[in-house]
Parts: sequence; structure tokens; C-alpha cells
Amino acid sequence: MNSPHMYNQSGHLYGLSRRQILKLAGVAGTVDLLGVVALLAGCGGNGGAPADQGQEQVQLVYQDWRTAWFSPMVEEMMEKFHETHPNIRVFFTPDPRGLADIMLEQMKAGTAPDVFQGCCAYFPIWAQEGFTLDLRPFIERDLDGSITAEWDPAQYASFLTSGGQRYAVPKYHGALALYYNKDLFDEYGVAYPDGSWDHDDYLSAMRQLTQDHDGDGSTDLWGSMIDVSWDRIQVHVNGWGGHLVDPDDPTVCGMAEPEAMEALEWIRARIWDDGVMASSLDVQGQGTRDAFMGGRLAMVEDGSWALKDILANADFRVGVAAFPSGPVRRVTLATTDGFGIFAGTEHPEEAWELVKFLISEDFGRAMARANFLQPARETLVDEWVTIIRDEFPEKAAEVDIRAFADGHINGYSVTAEVFVNMKDARRIALDAWDRILTLGQSPLEDIRTACDQIQQAQTPR
Repeated sequence: MNSPHMYNQSGHLYGLSRRQILKLAGVAGTVDLLGVVALLAGCGGNGGAPADQGQEQVQLVYQDWRTAWFSPMVEEMMEKFHETHPNIRVFFTPDPRGLADIMLEQMKAGTAPDVFQGCCAYFPIWAQEGFTLDLRPFIERDLDGSITAEWDPAQYASFLTSGGQRYAVPKYHGALALYYNKDLFDEYGVAYPDGSWDHDDYLSAMRQLTQDHDGDGSTDLWGSMIDVSWDRIQVHVNGWGGHLVDPDDPTVCGMAEPEAMEALEWIRARIWDDGVMASSLDVQGQGTRDAFMGGRLAMVEDGSWALKDILANADFRVGVAAFPSGPVRRVTLATTDGFGIFAGTEHPEEAWELVKFLISEDFGRAMARANFLQPARETLVDEWVTIIRDEFPEKAAEVDIRAFADGHINGYSVTAEVFVNMKDARRIALDAWDRILTLGQSPLEDIRTACDQIQQAQTPR
């Protein structure tokens, strides 16, 4: 074999799938693919079995986040799994870049991992394409009702396709709230947000906090900012009583209905008429979190998943409040991060054993300790709060951490609404929102055209 090459975007190297490469490497944890290349080159690159030919273990590939903190935590937790499941060997691999599309390619080729994580608007697409195993029989057989009762009903319900297939179970419970910079609120004499705030209070504070902070004649501090993404837009639409997707028919577009249009206009006007919400152009392409930590935003709509980053890196006093109530209803976003099993796995029972471990209290605690991920189980919320306060005794002392769990505990969470054909719907909507909200190049009425296009793309499956 001549010069070695890393695996391509379809997850292949020397004709092997990533699953085969991991098994050939024969090690748990994140695999050094360059080392595997050398191994393959040494054996002629034609594949082969692990060194221990007599091993009767079932081998699984588990794919999850590629963030720096996650791999060491998984390696430690997999040691515990292997101790209690000696007949199963798990090989961990980080998500490929371009996960949403790359996974579809791997699934179509039959080379996808046995167990994986997914979320947001792309996870339902995998299920709609028929690449996820229906977990209902396993749940009904093995999970006590007290476990499923601990999960946020909205989050748990989100893992159902329109045909009733349960394609995932909750990984953790990320929830949206309002972060704010207490130092800036004090500087401009603005009262801190609390659980009573509605969008009028939110707007009033944004107007007071949008300032030329350095006195050079240009606005450099904005009241807030929103991520122009599917679920972050949707949570506002839901607060106005509207929907992106008709809740009674996932083939019907709702974003051109009056309630949805009013919510979208409220966002557009804050960015382009009032100038109190920053656009990504205003902050030179910075993400919302970085702009907030950099002192360019007095508030930001972000989730519990951002807590550790913000507490560790913000050089100001941080506050958190429940997401402001909409004119019609109070809502907050619950993420749809979950664990699923590849429909093409050769070992569904063993894959389910791994999933049961991944949704256990121990794994939930491990994620909470490693990066403050909010547990999916309600009974772990108090432990989660304690973990955060112990690590940041001063910075987190007066932060209302439980505000993130309020929607879960009090039943007003919403999750990403999903069309039957989510792939095309998401693309069309994001294109329209970028033109209208991010770039300010198109009028709001273009939403009607986008909604028509989404409607035409829906075909019952």
C-alpha cells in the first residue's frame, strides 16, 4: 500500500467503515486514526479481525460529541460499563464534522455507529429516512414507569415520528433562559429580570441597555441577541400562540399564520427598526454567547448548556432569569438531545444495554460534573445545582440556576416542531430567516413564499 489517507466524508478508510476501523484498533476511547492507518498499512490494508480471534464479545461503536471534555468522561464511564457488561466491548468515536449530512451518508451505506446522539432539526430527519431503531418495545419491556416520569413530557414526546416510532430517549435536558450582565444593569439603573417578565419588560430593558458604551458615537452595546435558528425562532412564535408546524398535521406550515407572523415581526423590528437586538453583522459574526461574554450584549437568550463556559469566562457578575413570557403563553425551549440506535445494527439488544447505561443516573451525574449539563431526570436537578455552586462558590452564589429547570418542573417546555419532510423545510426556513432577520434584505412577507415552498415539499410518508 502506498501513502496512507484519513477516512473520507463517508466514514471510510481503505474500504473499511469507521466501525471496522475502531474494532480493528482494539481499544476503547477516542481512537488515534493515524495509528490505525499505520496498523492497516502494516497488514496490507485489507482489514482483518482483532488480534484476539477467540474473543466472543459483542463489539459496538458508540458515537457522541467531539468536544474536549466529553471523550475523557466517556472513557471513564465506559470502563464502568465494561465491568458490568463483560460480554460487550464499546468503541467510542467522536461525531464527524458535518454530522447531520455525514451521518445520513453513513446510514445509507450501512456503516453508521450502533449507538449515537442527535438533536435538533436533524435528528428527526434520520428517523424520517428510516435509519433509527424503534425503541418502544425495549422501553416497554425494561424501563420502569418511574424513570420515564422523571423526563420532561415535552422532551420525551419529541422523540416520536408522525408514524409513532420512538427513535430516541433523552440524553440531557438543555433549557433556554435569559442570561444577563448584572454590572451593566447596575451601571444603567435597570432592574434585574425575574420570573414575572414578559416580552414588554424584555423590550423595555433592551431599549435602556442599548448604548454607545465607549462613547465613540456608535452603538457598541446591545440589549440582547437571538440565534437565528429553528428552535430559537420557534420559542418566540410559540409565546405568541403560533406554530411553525401545525400541531395537528405535520405536513402543514404554520409560520405564515397571524400569530407566527407577529412574533417574527417582533424579532425583525428589534433588530432592524429599534436596533436593540444585535444581528451577527453588528458583532462581526461572533456567536451570541461570545458576544455576551465579551460585554457586547447586556442579555442573551441561551441555555443551561452554556453555564460552565459563561461562569468560567465572563469577567462580570452573571444573572439568570426564566425566559420572558410571550403575549399569549409562557414557554421555554427544551432541547431534543437524545440517544438513538442505528436501524442497521447487528446487535440491537446489546446496543439497548448501552443506551440504558447512557440514560442512567450515574451517566447523568458524570455529564453534570464534567460540563454542568442539566440532567434529563428531574430528581437529579438539586444535585446538579450543588455541583455548579461547589465549583463556582462566588460566581454562582446568586445565580438562579433552577430557572433552567422551571419549564420542566412546571410543565411549560416546548421542543422543536417537526415537519414530515424536515430536511427541505429547515433549509427553506433558514434561508428566508437569514435574508429577513440576519441580513435585512427581504421583507417579512417573504415568509409567506417560504411557507408555500415548505408546504409543497411535504409528502406524507
